[in-house]
Amino acid sequence: MTDTAVIDIRSVTEDDLPAWTRTWGNGYLRPYTESSVEAIRSTTARDRLIGAFDMDRCVGTYRSSAQEITVPGGAFLPASAISKVSVAGTHRRRGLLSRMVAMDLRGAFERGEPVAVLDAAQYPLYGRYGFGPATAMAWFEIDVHRARLDPRRTADTSGVLLVDAREYLKAAPGVYERLRAGQPGALRRDELWWQEATGQRTGSGDRRSEPFFALHFDADSGEADGLLCFNAEETWGNMLPQSPLWIRDLITASPRAEAALLRYAVTVDWVTTVHLPYRSPDTLLPLWLGDPRAARVSALSDYMWLRVLDTPRALSARTYGIEASLVLEVADAAGYGAGTWLLEGARDGASCTRTTRAPDLRIDVRDLSSLYLGDDSATRLSVLGGIEELRPGALARADAMFRTGRRPWSPRAVLGARYQAGAP
Repeated sequence: MTDTAVIDIRSVTEDDLPAWTRTWGNGYLRPYTESSVEAIRSTTARDRLIGAFDMDRCVGTYRSSAQEITVPGGAFLPASAISKVSVAGTHRRRGLLSRMVAMDLRGAFERGEPVAVLDAAQYPLYGRYGFGPATAMAWFEIDVHRARLDPRRTADTSGVLLVDAREYLKAAPGVYERLRAGQPGALRRDELWWQEATGQRTGSGDRRSEPFFALHFDADSGEADGLLCFNAEETWGNMLPQSPLWIRDLITASPRAEAALLRYAVTVDWVTTVHLPYRSPDTLLPLWLGDPRAARVSALSDYMWLRVLDTPRALSARTYGIEASLVLEVADAAGYGAGTWLLEGARDGASCTRTTRAPDLRIDVRDLSSLYLGDDSATRLSVLGGIEELRPGALARADAMFRTGRRPWSPRAVLGARYQAGAP
């Protein structure tokens, strides 16, 4: 067995790319092809690729990229988005992931990225590095026959128009930007993302069928304010239609568009079940049906994890539910967010500075990260042992400051061939 100390953790070079891609593919159960190397090369040109190398053999992969996350109040905060993390089964339990994470977080902090985000495939992995679950995901299955929607009621789907990929690609990014501007937890979607989503650029191993596209147009302005991308499969049983419809993306900038696009999906001919993934648990979508119980939650889980790296910059970037101040003593084993900080927050802005005042709350950076977007509460985390109240009333004050009217949501779309509840 190779000494862990001689395994090299370093940035990936062009020569390393085939071996790195093969190791990543093994970890994600995806077969290696020459085109998969080219796909990685074309989509990661500006990203940070890290590899663990045992002599000339790649045994670990890690990727991060420059992102933006919307925080409460609508500000776009720079973020390091982490993905494609794997360690070969032959090299587990040797600290390779810890070394890759440490290298990348140090780089993110030095680049001025105040937070890092990722989708955790396994819950126990990332808390030890200061990440905390910051948004949740619900996956719905809709029984069309119970939805109590009449496909003859065309007024319910007024404004919906089926379009081709070109027209969808022209309008969809603008719709998403309107949502992103006010949705805490939303990440930026770049041009490459949209090309993949519309099939203009298909990654290796992606054998998905051609999707259908629909837009909703506002009756007053004539502008697109909603988008829907879905697949449907013609299926029959005993001369009765039993077709499933899989929604790959549903983004709207108005309640009218949300209701119309969902109702359209549920009234497509021959469809008996609509699969609706990656929604916020407090989504209103089921309530647009005649019978909301037709939408059954088939998966409910933590989803995007967040790690605060620069405490004053992150806390200053968002707004707060009440005008109040709070002194936080933040513990961070890696040192990035540690310190005692005076947070002065309000509905129209905030400041966060280092202070010598006695703390109101003692909090680990993992729990601060879970609290940051407003999806958790200080009171709940204190029961779990993550926050210690040092001044009476501080937990209630933190709850009132950090919580938001609607839960944060990190919109995702199904881009690959696999459509599985809870898949990262």
